[in-house]
Amino acid sequence: MSISRRKVLIAFSSLAVAGCLPMAGFAEPPAGPISDLESRTLSIHSDQGPHKLQVEVARTLRQRGQGLMERDTLDPDAGMLFLYDRPQPHRNGFWMYRTRIPLDIAFIGGDGRILHMASMTPCESSNPGDCPVTRPSTAYVAALEVNAGYFAEKGIEVGDCVTAPGLDGDCVP
Repeated sequence: MSISRRKVLIAFSSLAVAGCLPMAGFAEPPAGPISDLESRTLSIHSDQGPHKLQVEVARTLRQRGQGLMERDTLDPDAGMLFLYDRPQPHRNGFWMYRTRIPLDIAFIGGDGRILHMASMTPCESSNPGDCPVTRPSTAYVAALEVNAGYFAEKGIEVGDCVTAPGLDGDCVP
């Protein structure tokens, strides 16, 4: 097996474990937005007030694998919340393959607090193995993607509390 093929397989297996890419046969994620996503209101409680977002909830492997791929825009107070049934190890991350808009991501712990934040830029490569993976510094139970710059603009920081239906955190806003 060539080195580049090995790198691609390692990248695909890491992403499949994270729920960011379907694993069976390394299939391509479905094209276009998924229409069966549930919508919820989420609040982020920071020193500068509660910030409400309307988020689409990606709960299934298929929904998480698609994420915000193939979209040209995201409303200013919108995002996508990735929920998991069990904690994800810190080695499981997110990538920007076929994602057209720059995003910020917040990894959320079991208590509802933001554990790690990062900015992600679109990956323009047609080869998924060339796209970098953004990983948190610790295990997480959810991740929130929003437009790039949203967290800085709103003064949202690591340690802030995220509340939403389906997110079983016990942090106190």
